[in-house]
Amino acid sequence: MQTRAVLLNGPGDLSLEQLDLKAPGAGDIVVEIAHSGISTGTEKLFWSGAMPPFPGMGYPLVPGYEAAGEVVEAASGTGFRPGDRVFVPGADCFDGAYGLFGGAAGVLVTEAARVTRIDAALGAEGALLALAATARHAMAGLEKRMPELIVGHGVLGRLLARLTVAAGAPAPTVWERAPDRRQGGEGYDVIAPEEDPRRDYGAIYDASGNAAILDDLIGRLAKGGEIVLAGFYPDGLRFAFPPAFMREARLRVAAEWQREDLAAVRALVDSGALSLAGLISHAVPAERAAGAYRTAFEDPACLKIILNWKEAA
Repeated sequence: MQTRAVLLNGPGDLSLEQLDLKAPGAGDIVVEIAHSGISTGTEKLFWSGAMPPFPGMGYPLVPGYEAAGEVVEAASGTGFRPGDRVFVPGADCFDGAYGLFGGAAGVLVTEAARVTRIDAALGAEGALLALAATARHAMAGLEKRMPELIVGHGVLGRLLARLTVAAGAPAPTVWERAPDRRQGGEGYDVIAPEEDPRRDYGAIYDASGNAAILDDLIGRLAKGGEIVLAGFYPDGLRFAFPPAFMREARLRVAAEWQREDLAAVRALVDSGALSLAGLISHAVPAERAAGAYRTAFEDPACLKIILNWKEAA
């Protein structure tokens, strides 16, 4: 089998290519992808060449870990059948290319255990479940506080805020430096950092990926407060010790989402408690992938861009 796929041959060298697929085995399903998302965090680092050494990385690679589509083939015993709509968090199914993420392709072969059924009515929004699961993982578990301040009103920041409101917690404050991104708050306020006088936050979630902001955030904590690093940081993290010492500050790194996070956010979406609406700002045919990636990484007006594989020639 073959598929069209986004291929990143090296930093800045991206094209849509025809690739051979590995044959499906026992426990595998074949999914025809309808929509895949572009990550402005980890994928941007691969595209720019700034990604630090990471297990399984290398060029050429197929990027993408946000994909949704329809099962077209399912091995016996997988629990899936043709016609099922699923979310796929990428796949390592390509001959001649790394599949560290591997979701930006027209057809994927993957273990059935890795995918999650979704409602067909979600359409392109089905590809956003990975980001919703990322936000949920940062917030879930024992001894973890709900966000009081969220830094960054991109898709991850919006999902963190929406999950906080959905949980019935007090509405968080959200910082956003870009004026165009201060719109779209649903039940919470979005302001510029300089407009916020508060310096007693118990829990600050950073979704900006900007390591340089750490000292400012520590200065905004209450004693014993926590900073949660929910973004991805290619550079070393540094902060001044005395302010952190005075506040007995805690620093927590939010790891990759787990399957239970995906199940939890799917249930919230299915029940209507969590909305994924209004998070996609651009949608283009997959044949325009090269330009779409540049738009995602370079256009500040782009919140989230989705590749439509059904419309590609």
